[in-house]
Amino acid sequence: RSTLFPYTTLFRSPYSISTRNADHPVTLGEAIARGIAPDGGLYVPQEFPHFSTREFETDLELPQIAARLLAPFAAGDPLAAELPAVCNEAFDFPAPLVGLPNAPAPLSVLELFHGPTSAFKDFGARFLAASMERIRRGQRRKLTILVATSGDTGGAVAAAFHGKPWVDVVVLYPHGRVSELQAHQLACWGGNVRTFAVRGSFDDCQRIVKEAFADPALAETHQLSSANSINVGRLLPQMVYFAQAGLQLWRESGRRANFIVPTGNLGNALACIWARHIGVPIGEIVLATNANQSITEYLRTGEWAPRPSVSTLANAMDVGDPSNMERLRSLHSDFDELQGQIGASSVDDIDRKSTRLNSSHPYRS
Repeated sequence: RSTLFPYTTLFRSPYSISTRNADHPVTLGEAIARGIAPDGGLYVPQEFPHFSTREFETDLELPQIAARLLAPFAAGDPLAAELPAVCNEAFDFPAPLVGLPNAPAPLSVLELFHGPTSAFKDFGARFLAASMERIRRGQRRKLTILVATSGDTGGAVAAAFHGKPWVDVVVLYPHGRVSELQAHQLACWGGNVRTFAVRGSFDDCQRIVKEAFADPALAETHQLSSANSINVGRLLPQMVYFAQAGLQLWRESGRRANFIVPTGNLGNALACIWARHIGVPIGEIVLATNANQSITEYLRTGEWAPRPSVSTLANAMDVGDPSNMERLRSLHSDFDELQGQIGASSVDDIDRKSTRLNSSHPYRS
C-alpha cells in the first residue's frame, strides 16, 4: 500500500500518456490543458489506481466520491489541492438511481439529466471548466475551446464556459442532423461562444477539430484545447456517477451493478469501463448503439472498420468513427481479452418507435 496514496493499492504513476506514444508522460493538468496529445493520440492514465469498496464507506454524495476517486489521477499536479473545490462546483446536482415502474427490482434508470442542459455531459463539462479556470490562473493568453457535437455535448460545454473572460468557445455541429431544440440550445449563447453548422456529419465536425489541432499555423496564433470526450478531463469525472450507483447497489444488496450504456462516441461507455477497471463494483457492461454499428461490429469480429455515419432518430449517437475506440483498444490491446468484458446490441429506429408507442412509463425512448 502506497504511503503517498493511502487509499489506493499498487499505484505508482499519476501521469497521462498518449495512446500512440507512451514516451512523453504529462500531469493531469497538462493533459486537460492540451486536450489532445501532440502526436494526435488521446491521453489515458499511464497507470490506473485500484480501489476497494471499503475506501468509500463514508463517501455517499457525488462531490465526496469524486474527490476520492479522482485524487490519484491528479497527484503531483497543482490541480490536486484544488480538486475538492472543483468537485463541489462540478457535482452540485444529483444523479439518482430511480426504479422503473412495473419492473422487478433492482432494475433502475440512472438519471443523468438534472444538470443545467439536461445532458449527462454537464458533469464532465463543468468539471473541465472548473479545472481549466484554475489551471490557467496567471496566464494572459486567451484559450480557445473547439467542440464537435452530435447534439448534446456542445450545449453542455457552452453552458459550462459561457461568460468566462479567459476562454472562447467554438462549437461545430452537423447541419440538419440535430433536433430543433438541440440546435437552439447550441446557438443561443452569444458572447464568448460561437456556433457553426457544418454541412456534413458529426464525423466531419470531429475531423475538422482534429485537423485544427494538427495545424502548425493555428498553433502559432491560438492556444487550443478540446472539450469533447477526446479530453481526458471530460472522461475521468464521468466515472463518478457510475461509481456512486455501483457503490449504492453494493451497499444495499451486495450485488454488482450491471449497466446498459447508450453510446455513440464511446465516451460515457468508456467512463463506465474505466470505473470497473479501478475497482468499482460493476458487473456486466452492455453498449447500446443505433444503426451506426462500428462498435458493435468490432466487438463481434475483432476487426475495426469505421464507416460514414448514418442519420437516425437517436442523432446524438450518430457516430461512425468514435474517437474513444482508440482508448478502448489501448486498455484492451488483446481482442481475446476484451471478449467477454463488454457486450453490445444495436437498436434500430423501427424498434425505437415501437418502444415509444407501446410504453407508458416515463422513461419511454
